[in-house]
Amino acid sequence: MNVSRRNIHHKHLENSLRYLRRKRRILFLCTSNRWIGEKTGEKPKSTQLAYYMASALSGKKITILDIPRLNIYPCEGNVSTARGNSCGKLKAALKDRAKNPTGHHRCWASINNPDDELWKVSKALFASDCVIFFGSVRWGQMNSFYQKLIERLTWLENRHSSLGETNVLAKIAAGIIAVGQNWHGAEIVKTQKQVLGFYGFDVVDALCWNWQYTNNLHDEREDSYAKASDVFRDTFFD
Repeated sequence: MNVSRRNIHHKHLENSLRYLRRKRRILFLCTSNRWIGEKTGEKPKSTQLAYYMASALSGKKITILDIPRLNIYPCEGNVSTARGNSCGKLKAALKDRAKNPTGHHRCWASINNPDDELWKVSKALFASDCVIFFGSVRWGQMNSFYQKLIERLTWLENRHSSLGETNVLAKIAAGIIAVGQNWHGAEIVKTQKQVLGFYGFDVVDALCWNWQYTNNLHDEREDSYAKASDVFRDTFFD
């Protein structure tokens, strides 16, 4: 990666940190994964970035959730059934004050699966004034843990778009930071910014960007992936 690209990415990081210093309660949702038995204990690049940003914001109240370590069931697809849209309705509210203190959590999958842990995400989200989704790019899309999470949060979008209720996300700033090797990073961020906007978040440009090692989508060499880790570390941590 040349010096100018390094400076661009470092500027993205500094802009994000500058904005986050204005917020009071920040939530980082890390969606990428590595095999937990790996001897080196390597965190995914996007997760490394989340922890680095948290350390740079010392003194701020920051919650970091590692989504792959939570037991989150897939979306049940209740948004589009023969009966119509039953997603996000009041009768789907999770009836547990400890898990759902605001009463906003309304997801049938949480009721149908008592060990589902999506409530840990929603509880932290409603206690925050800013959230950033961190994740890896895999095959031209955000990774599967991100997609599972965003689908399970459909009831948040349904509340105001389909049910005509208040948008409970309007005052929560949001962003997405994607990390990938060689394909579609910028396009993914553009799409997911629109998705977060549909959900009702206050999407902030300074919190939305991607890092990608190369623009050569055919670069699948083994040493290229190893070099990407070195360049990533040099860009943000050295």
